[in-house]
Amino acid sequence: MIIFDDVWFSYGDREVLKGVSFTAKFDERIAVLGESGGGKTTILKLILGLITPDKGKIIIDGIDITRLSEEELIPIRRKFSIVFQEGALFDSLPVKENVAFFMRELLKLPDKEIYRRVRELLKRVGVEDAEELMPEQLSGGMHRRVAIARALAVGKTKMFLYDEPTAGLDPINSERIIQLIKDLADRENIGFMIITHVVYIAWQLCNRFIFLKDGYIVFDGNKEELIKTKIPAVKDFIKELFFKV
Repeated sequence: MIIFDDVWFSYGDREVLKGVSFTAKFDERIAVLGESGGGKTTILKLILGLITPDKGKIIIDGIDITRLSEEELIPIRRKFSIVFQEGALFDSLPVKENVAFFMRELLKLPDKEIYRRVRELLKRVGVEDAEELMPEQLSGGMHRRVAIARALAVGKTKMFLYDEPTAGLDPINSERIIQLIKDLADRENIGFMIITHVVYIAWQLCNRFIFLKDGYIVFDGNKEELIKTKIPAVKDFIKELFFKV
């Protein structure tokens, strides 16, 4: 379980989270929505302990992570498979080495076993023919699939974390990534938290919606509650649903 308890965070003088509190179970499918620069990605970074809140507590599986050392954070981070915006592959490494990287660093497996797992993961995400390609040779959709394979490489986790997984993709590749996210969640039987500003994508994938506005959570509810909301900022944000759903 993830618990945010009155969490505040600033970048310099700019407050991006102001007393944010929520509880999330690992098997939920949650969208964190809001405008660009509104603190959505900050929530993922806080969950992973990549940054520390100014105030408040972040509790993962009963452990307050806000003052843990880097070494103590390692088992916390292994609870999650994270795909950051744009995939963030290593440009100097071919696909197979990108996927193998964390297995080699964290699991200390022999090369034969690493490459067996790499081939299996690439097949699971539908890019098994790309293992010798460099990141610059990949399409946007392939790039994102490889990033998902790499996120899966360290083994069984408790939750997927996706930061704008369809950003910059054309509609066809966006739909493919959406379907892949669904399939992986169903196959692995675990939930995910997705950061996005595209309401229609969130609607296709999720059953819980957290909406950030000016650093505050102004909405937290399910699909029925989202459609019926009277909150002006949320109503304006979800207008596109009424044209697509």
